[in-house]
Amino acid sequence: MILRHNSLALFVGEKVRVAISKELYERCKKFVEDQGGFSSVEEFIEFVLEEVLSEERVEGARLSEEEEEKVKERLKALGYI
Repeated sequence: MILRHNSLALFVGEKVRVAISKELYERCKKFVEDQGGFSSVEEFIEFVLEEVLSEERVEGARLSEEEEEKVKERLKALGYI
């Protein structure tokens, strides 16, 4: 479940562990420290994943080539590709 308050999302529910590379974790940690707005790396990663997945919830919607390129750029900037 996601609770939203003043544009902040609070993720509530059972947690599971996910392994990511140390390099990616360190990049996320630096982002959180430099940019602020998140209380932990875990909160940041959960937010990013929720944002990406929420965009896919629109049933039957296809991304335009421009939208797809923007998503790829965002994922590349985050170190996923």
